[in-house]
Amino acid sequence: MSDKNDFEVVPLRAFRDNYIWTLRNGRYAAVVDPGDAQPVLEYLQHERLELCAILATHHHADHVGGVAELLAQRAVPVYGPRGEPIPTLSHPVSEGDQVEIPQLELRFSVLDIPGHTRAHIAYYGANSLFCGDTLFACGCGRLFEGTAPQMAASLAKLAALPDSTLVYSGHEYTLANIDFARAVEPENEELKARAASEAEKRSRNRPTLPSTIGHEKRTNPFMRCLQPAVIASADKYLGARAGDPVQVFAALRNWKNAY
Repeated sequence: MSDKNDFEVVPLRAFRDNYIWTLRNGRYAAVVDPGDAQPVLEYLQHERLELCAILATHHHADHVGGVAELLAQRAVPVYGPRGEPIPTLSHPVSEGDQVEIPQLELRFSVLDIPGHTRAHIAYYGANSLFCGDTLFACGCGRLFEGTAPQMAASLAKLAALPDSTLVYSGHEYTLANIDFARAVEPENEELKARAASEAEKRSRNRPTLPSTIGHEKRTNPFMRCLQPAVIASADKYLGARAGDPVQVFAALRNWKNAY
């Protein structure tokens, strides 16, 4: 199995701002978080590709809603989080498991990253991270089922990956996230530069993803809860002193919810 990023990743757009990440070579394709089957079916037909696997990061309908229709066209393995209600799963997985896609010569390690949902997972391999709605470019997911300590721990786990790791998130939320990040950390020069470069991409209707872990560690406030400027902004929002990085994270998440 390959440990190199020598496959192609193609974003298929769904709904208003979802990305269905399609991993492909010249003959086969696997898809990550197919909330809608139609873009996938159209792409496979146009490119004359054979679907070989489906990977889900969590149970929300905009990430798994197209799985049943895809399976009706072709029976393939469906990987997804153990302990979440996804009836189409054939291979429930959790941290410590490996997902192998022999047709693409790929192997992924499964990481448990709860917070957005109770048992959200990510797939890491070939210098790539498919992380659903946990880590966004310059942001993170809302806490629908998990807690602030869980999400903070999940982001810390992702921050420990190599800085060069390519980050493939589930949504195109980058410009709104950068706007909030600049409110938290207005003097961050790399964040200012990122605002300009990402706005230029979107002006040409190009995705802002993938990001990298290193880029997120330098510009994403939710991964910078130890930075003095971020702590100061969280304290100001709270009107009190945050006692630890998890409290800083929780303050930022509540602030972003109402931003």
